[in-house]
Amino acid sequence: MQYSFICIAHLKTKVLHNNTEDQNTDQVLLSLCCFIAPGFSDSMNGVVKPRILLMGLRRSGKSSIQKVVFHKMSPSETLFLESTNKICREDVSSSSFVSFQIWDFPGQIDFFDPTFDYEMIFRGTGALIFVIDSQDNYVEALSRLHLTVTRAYKVNPDISFEVFIHKVDGLSDDHKIEKQRDIHKRTNTDLTDAGLEQIHLSFYLTSIYDHSIFEAFSKVVQKLIPQLPTLENLLNIFISNSGIEKAFLFDVGSKIYIATDSSPVDMQTYELCCDMIDVVIDISCIYGMPNVEAGLPHDKDSMAIIHLNNTTVIYLKEVTKFLAMVCFLRKESFARKGLIDYNFHCFKKAIQEVFDVRVKVQQTRKLLNQRRWSKLTLTSGVILMPHFLY
Repeated sequence: MQYSFICIAHLKTKVLHNNTEDQNTDQVLLSLCCFIAPGFSDSMNGVVKPRILLMGLRRSGKSSIQKVVFHKMSPSETLFLESTNKICREDVSSSSFVSFQIWDFPGQIDFFDPTFDYEMIFRGTGALIFVIDSQDNYVEALSRLHLTVTRAYKVNPDISFEVFIHKVDGLSDDHKIEKQRDIHKRTNTDLTDAGLEQIHLSFYLTSIYDHSIFEAFSKVVQKLIPQLPTLENLLNIFISNSGIEKAFLFDVGSKIYIATDSSPVDMQTYELCCDMIDVVIDISCIYGMPNVEAGLPHDKDSMAIIHLNNTTVIYLKEVTKFLAMVCFLRKESFARKGLIDYNFHCFKKAIQEVFDVRVKVQQTRKLLNQRRWSKLTLTSGVILMPHFLY
């Protein structure tokens, strides 16, 4: 274990010393990282982090998506981003539910090259996002998508395959639908011809210049949350007993909603939620007391109320310092604010119980991994690579 980490440090030092971007070095680094912790990080600590792969051809917008969603970069600033020429890995751990890794793959790297252990890449992957530039000729992109999906499915049939039809902001509504229909038809035809019609792909029209990229990423992340049915059920119970029309559970930092009730999601409603979160954060930064511990201008007791001119009220209440609930209800229903706050208190308590169960599972996994690690060390007399429990 220690020797493997030393090897990685040595390779990284070599790359920095030569100031070069060597593709073979990236391949070795990737293989070693996958060998140390196939699929998850912090295995000894019991923290399970699914892996999300961002793939696609060069200049398709992969890095821009990551910067806008998780780094608060404005879309106009992404125009000055350089093309990614090495594998970039980032941990996203803003809350107990939103916890995963994002691996951004350069479009020029052929990870099916014999020097790449692509089975290690896909074995621990929770979701694979393939980004297609809708404003470019996507014939080559569809060919790469088919190759990637078929190889990944053979290694790990449990991967969620997501296709972002990106940069649609410059297209008309009719053209957007036409592009999505054409890509959907071609992709499914290729899979059927290959005898893999059981593979399901989800398609999203996305752009970094509106909220579509946040909504698409929300749906991807939701598939990686094992507690999603429990959260949805809690939200259904909450709105049915509070006179609320729609409720979202948001990760405040990224504006990703990790759960909502069973009613359909309207894009305009989601955009209003995102705008309200931005307003709350901006006002909190100016007038709020900084949360020194978390580096946040808001805390678990923050709340906000916005009255729209159509008798609709938007009500935001913090569940934790990272999670917030945003509710839509009529003005007459908001008159029973005491009932809503009491039901919210019960909902918040239930969410905490879900958190506690997750923590107990992680602690148990950590204890079992430490015991197995100790047995391996004692029985062999040397340090071996442990097979972690997942």
